[in-house]
Amino acid sequence: MNGRIWTADPGRPWAEALAVRGDRILAVGGEAEARRLAGPDAEVIDLERGLVLPGLIDSHTHFLGGGLSLLNLNLRDARSREEFTARIAAKARSLHKGRWIVQGNWDQTLFTPAELPRLEWIDPATPDHPVFVDRFDLHMSLANSLALRLAGIIRDTPSPDGGEIVKDPRTGEPTGILKDAARDIVAERVGPPSPAEKRTALQAALAEAARFGLTSVTDMADAQTYEAYLDFLRSGLVTCRVSAYIRVDEAGLFAGLREKTPPGQNLLRLGGVKGFTDGSLGSGTALFFEPYADDPATCGIPARQMVPEGIMDRRLMEAEQAGLQAAVHAIGDKANSLLLDMFERVFRASGPRDRRWRVEHAQHLRPADIGRFGRLGIIASVQPYHAADDGRWAEKKIGPERVKTTFAFRSLLDSGAVLAFGSDWTVAPLDPLTGIHAAATRRTIDGRNPGGWNPTEIISLEEAVLGYTRNGAYAEFAERDKGSLEPGKLADFAVLDRDIFRLGPDSIPEARCRMTVVGGRVVFPPDRAGRRP
Repeated sequence: MNGRIWTADPGRPWAEALAVRGDRILAVGGEAEARRLAGPDAEVIDLERGLVLPGLIDSHTHFLGGGLSLLNLNLRDARSREEFTARIAAKARSLHKGRWIVQGNWDQTLFTPAELPRLEWIDPATPDHPVFVDRFDLHMSLANSLALRLAGIIRDTPSPDGGEIVKDPRTGEPTGILKDAARDIVAERVGPPSPAEKRTALQAALAEAARFGLTSVTDMADAQTYEAYLDFLRSGLVTCRVSAYIRVDEAGLFAGLREKTPPGQNLLRLGGVKGFTDGSLGSGTALFFEPYADDPATCGIPARQMVPEGIMDRRLMEAEQAGLQAAVHAIGDKANSLLLDMFERVFRASGPRDRRWRVEHAQHLRPADIGRFGRLGIIASVQPYHAADDGRWAEKKIGPERVKTTFAFRSLLDSGAVLAFGSDWTVAPLDPLTGIHAAATRRTIDGRNPGGWNPTEIISLEEAVLGYTRNGAYAEFAERDKGSLEPGKLADFAVLDRDIFRLGPDSIPEARCRMTVVGGRVVFPPDRAGRRP
């Protein structure tokens, strides 16, 4: 009571009150009706002029990895070589000899000058600790000399398909920078986190989701991660609904994992298979038709899952024959075009069905490919915060023409596409309000585009919130249970401390989540966790 409720239900978008019984919504409508149905003993929540939204849904995260990042080295805001090196040195001093230093999530565009780190920066401080720290986009990493030696990478080691071992053009020696599939050579030496580390990381990630009003997330993961979710589900500590995907080359494990998933619960879902066509813009591995503006020698790198030619076609057809949902990463314009071609071949060969296949990122599109999303019924699973971040430097990478159809949210919507929004956490902040603000303003995080970067692609605030609610539910076949506040649906909702619809997008940076409810139980704030609202 004493606030507004935005339902995301087109038949009744606004309400005064919401009544909950058990884990479901009992009524949505006027205050008197809600009080009558809830009964005299119902607890009444004063919204204090806040705003209730359907539980927010993040359609693309690396959720377990995000939890691990909360527990490990943080380089995300390091702004110089000195600060980068000092943090790694401090971490080394805190660990026993031989322990790996991992995670990091560094961003060289914040350095002055904006240069890629090299192993020479960190070798003096880490003679006894192998280092393998990721760029924040997870498509490029820095390894120190000890890590390279343990992985068997030397001057003559060739770059693998789908990746690059970056070498000094003068000496031919590895610089420590590894791109995409080359990262796997070292990652295999690091090994996975222990079951205890995974449990701790998931608890940290769930707490982070709860404080931002997230009631559902999609984790673009693998079979091992799904096993960790199954283990954690048995603990009874899951406070956010998780839809997890496994790698497309693990599709043969899908049936067995689905059989292990307990029936009759709605906290964990095995979503489908996830594939890759290319890398990322910031790492110079996104695949384009034309060369990079800042590196004319390359057009990017096709992902290892695309090599040899035709293998992704075969894997997608196998997914189709098994009735699975496919979600495939595509950043560059060529990667997106090739992926749309592959999807279309599968659809044509198999005939119509409710697939809801997804292009993850759909970042740089040729104008001719934008309309194909709506026509083919393909979900554009996009991450609005990337526009606010990449907009600072994207034109330097690909020139002024190609950026015109970068993060083309307005054009995709107008073509009839469904936009499911996510964060790509840890690549970007988990807070969905940052993504909503980015989609509705397109202001870059450096403050240099107050009117919006590519402002013709701005969408309305309501369209942006739909991307995190109703459209997110649709993207995981869950629109009958969540995504809007309607009688009979799950009682998942978030309470903001201000009405962003009345105050407008400029109010979003100051807005905070006051309460998060999943299945009728409060999961945030911690002092009310477990209670009915």
